[in-house]
Amino acid sequence: MRSIFDARLLARVATALFLAAVFWPQGAAAQHGTVRSVHNDWQIRCETAPGAPAEQCALVQSVTAEDRPNVGLTVIILKTADGKSRIMRVLVPLGVLIPKGLGLRIDQTDIGSAAFVRCLPNGCVSEVYLDEKLIAQLRGGKTALFLIYQTPEEGIGVPLSLAGFSAGYDRLDKAP
Repeated sequence: MRSIFDARLLARVATALFLAAVFWPQGAAAQHGTVRSVHNDWQIRCETAPGAPAEQCALVQSVTAEDRPNVGLTVIILKTADGKSRIMRVLVPLGVLIPKGLGLRIDQTDIGSAAFVRCLPNGCVSEVYLDEKLIAQLRGGKTALFLIYQTPEEGIGVPLSLAGFSAGYDRLDKAP
């Protein structure tokens, strides 16, 4: 697997931390903000963080593993504070094997893995800056499979529908 965790992430972590104040779910199924639109399996949710100058919107989907109802994740796509880049933030349950990172497969194509950037009381977070290639793969796919590991040998695949991703992503560009 090639790494999709980019060194640029480290340089932009300050921007991501600003955005974290708005979109840190309190659990895999947490739903924050006001739903502005629904695009098949995705929602645009908007919220104003305390002290923030403006509302922040994100494209969000929360799912659980088909064979393990206690293992879920939340995927959040949002704009950076400067509006020039997009981040995919994935929150997974505590207890994951940190060194293995978070794997991603879109349909039958292995995309790579991303490191976890931090763990919070409610889960661990992986972040990836979305480049044009990954956006195109998400737009063209049917299912994203996120792989988390509890042991080096035991990967858990959590499928996420990409139905509505393109429409939601396009709508996110028009959101505040």
